[in-house]
Amino acid sequence: MATQITNYQCPSCTGPLRFAGGSGRLECEYCGTSYDVAVIEQLYADKEQAAAGADPQWDTSMAGDAWSEEEAAHIRVYGCPSCGAELLCDDTTAATACPYCGNPTVVPGQFTGQLRPDYVIPFKLDKAAAVAALKRYYKGKRFLPKTFADGNHIGEVKGVYVPFWLFNGEADADMRFRGTIVHVHRTGDEEVTVTEHYRVARSGSVAFERIPVDGSSKMPDAHMDAIEPFAYGELKPFSSAYLPGFLADKYDQDAEACGQRANARIRASAQDAFTATAGGYATLVPEHSDIRLRRGEVKYALLPVWMLSTKWAGRDFLFAMNGQTGKLIGDLPVDWRKFWLWFIGISAPLMAALGVILF
Repeated sequence: MATQITNYQCPSCTGPLRFAGGSGRLECEYCGTSYDVAVIEQLYADKEQAAAGADPQWDTSMAGDAWSEEEAAHIRVYGCPSCGAELLCDDTTAATACPYCGNPTVVPGQFTGQLRPDYVIPFKLDKAAAVAALKRYYKGKRFLPKTFADGNHIGEVKGVYVPFWLFNGEADADMRFRGTIVHVHRTGDEEVTVTEHYRVARSGSVAFERIPVDGSSKMPDAHMDAIEPFAYGELKPFSSAYLPGFLADKYDQDAEACGQRANARIRASAQDAFTATAGGYATLVPEHSDIRLRRGEVKYALLPVWMLSTKWAGRDFLFAMNGQTGKLIGDLPVDWRKFWLWFIGISAPLMAALGVILF
């Protein structure tokens, strides 16, 4: 029967590792570094998985819990027939319009299933703060359609708890760069430029906690990235007592479906973190990047967002503000009629003045 043999190499110098009975660890004969056996086994398991084109699976077993019968009895669900959003609220809150597409008709339905969140960050900023922020955002926008800046329209801002999966994990990185340092000095009448070339290596591990990925396909990822970060120090164990007066979106992308985006965010952050340690070079060109992810647990949280969605010329526009910090992002349309009237109003006098000067 064939047996697969693995020759372990030192992550630091790539020399062969041997097991030392005295220490119970794997030791490198060349650089003298020693490693715990479990660490090397996990490192090689991650390499094999990466070579097979598959990332480590996230541990989603601890994400969310079941709703209690008492909580479920006081939860109402509304469905939007326009965009398909499903919104939760307590039985004292009436949903009158969809915060994602602005559709004025939402249909009440029966609450069923889905996970109960582990955490919630309560709204810290009220609706008045959201409306004031939106008015400031609109201010000075000369070509904004009048209906957008209308006071009644701004009053339609809604508080929504957006579902997020929070990923914990680690990344082991091995990166190499080609760096240069340039020195310029004068010798007599000549300017001499000396370029030094370096091989720059960085390796190590970095831990990540609560990487957020929203679980709603209706919410543009770019909007959610733009209003980060949330202050996780204010995370509370979930209670339905935080729901009255607000809507909560039901996730339609589970933790496993969102895992790939979490992987991409962790890889990009790890690469940025290690690249940032290689400062002081005139140029720094990446030559090799090997980033391996370690499996971590996932939690489910509801995070506060003030939202306004509306349509203009057949297009959807969405404004979103972090309900904890006030950071905001918004899509704004252009009233081209206003633009061309302004353009004609500016250009006509200029053309007339130019004609007088020339002729």
